[in-house]
Amino acid sequence: MFNPQLLLSFVAVCETLSFTRAADRVSLSQSTVSLQVKRLEDLLGRPLLERSSHQVELTEEGERLLTYARRIIALNEEAHDALTGAWRDGVLRLGMPEDFAVPTVELLAAFSREQPHLRLDVTSGLSTDLRGAYDREELDLILVKQRRGQPPRAARHEPLLWLDSMAHPAIERSPVSLAMFPLGGLYRDELCQALDELGLRWRVGYCSGSLAALAAASAAGLGVTLLPASCQLPGHRTLGAAEGLVEITDFELALYYRDNAPVSTLVLAERLAAFCRLEP
Repeated sequence: MFNPQLLLSFVAVCETLSFTRAADRVSLSQSTVSLQVKRLEDLLGRPLLERSSHQVELTEEGERLLTYARRIIALNEEAHDALTGAWRDGVLRLGMPEDFAVPTVELLAAFSREQPHLRLDVTSGLSTDLRGAYDREELDLILVKQRRGQPPRAARHEPLLWLDSMAHPAIERSPVSLAMFPLGGLYRDELCQALDELGLRWRVGYCSGSLAALAAASAAGLGVTLLPASCQLPGHRTLGAAEGLVEITDFELALYYRDNAPVSTLVLAERLAAFCRLEP
């Protein structure tokens, strides 16, 4: 078994090419560092370094051991930090709507590179479900869509469009077919209420918790829907005043995190807010 302290001294000598500078790095005396390297050589039964009065060079065996030594030291540090709580922010639990999961991947990847010991647990789903999980403290940071009125940390207006199929318009049928989220999903009440106020008979033609699926279903003719403007597809036609449908303006994209959130959570929240152009 390799003693990590011996490996630390060995790596320090290899990287500084000096026993004196290596001793300073590991806070030991030069003679102790020299003795520790000698113990490694005795353990392996072969020289690891070629010493002269002017320089230190690695032997072939020394170069091979250096690679392993660095890995052993790194793994030792990782195990120590993981088990002693040094990684205070070991897991960051993030919740966001499905339509933001893919666009934010590059942002999350850059954040992860800066926080290599932090695991990101990302949950995508209906905003009502994400908000419930956040209230139960099952998520640390959420980006959700909601009606205005609940004060978030940051938010922006979420433009919505009445969408129908260009090739197979559902608005012209009786009853009008609707494509909507399941019970409790956003925009569902607005859809039903709008048709009721117009005196039109309607039925649920398609129901899904997937935003992408709803957009595709509506464009294919499965029903009129109400979705964020970013979900409009080439096969859609936009409905509005001509059909008696009023603009919906009371929804927003909102960001939530707690007062005592770790620094890493605050950093990610700030970057998500900038990415989504949210305002406090």
